[in-house]
Amino acid sequence: MKRKTNTSPPTIQQLEAELKREIYRRRYRRMLRSTVSVLLVVTAAAVLVSNLLLPILRIYGSSMTPTLTDGNIVAAVRNGSYERGDIIAFYYNNKILVKRVIGLPGEWVDIDGQGHVSIDGEPLDEPYLEEKALGECDIELPYQVPDGRYFVMGDRRSVSSDSRNSAVGCVSEEQIVGKLFFRIWPLNELGTIT
Repeated sequence: MKRKTNTSPPTIQQLEAELKREIYRRRYRRMLRSTVSVLLVVTAAAVLVSNLLLPILRIYGSSMTPTLTDGNIVAAVRNGSYERGDIIAFYYNNKILVKRVIGLPGEWVDIDGQGHVSIDGEPLDEPYLEEKALGECDIELPYQVPDGRYFVMGDRRSVSSDSRNSAVGCVSEEQIVGKLFFRIWPLNELGTIT
């Protein structure tokens, strides 16, 4: 025997309440999709900016002491033109090294036994150094910097492995990540890098 169920049609208030719930659900889903889309776009833009335009790097080692020390976090900018004295980051053997530009394309670099550097026969003033040293040098001096390349050296010359070593050599423009311009960490040293 079948039982009859008494189902009455929904009231206007019930229909309006259900309609409001459905509208709320749709708006919530649309807002959630929109928020996720915006977050994805912002994240992608941040990654592109940090990798392509403004790389953020952490310093390892002591080859740039006293200017930069182990643990410093710095920002670099890609600008395509580099001058003597600029501190640049560049790729070398799947690592990023940080050194100072000493010799520009076509210039003659010479270093004496005490570590005094001259460019095209003129002594180079290096106020950023605490010590001078010939360091690990296996190139024939004076050395002419090839076209499209930069002769780089660390500020702590006695321990820096740089363009004085034929294994590293001069840095091509394609290797350069960017010019370091701002120290982010530690906060007590926050500011531009010279």
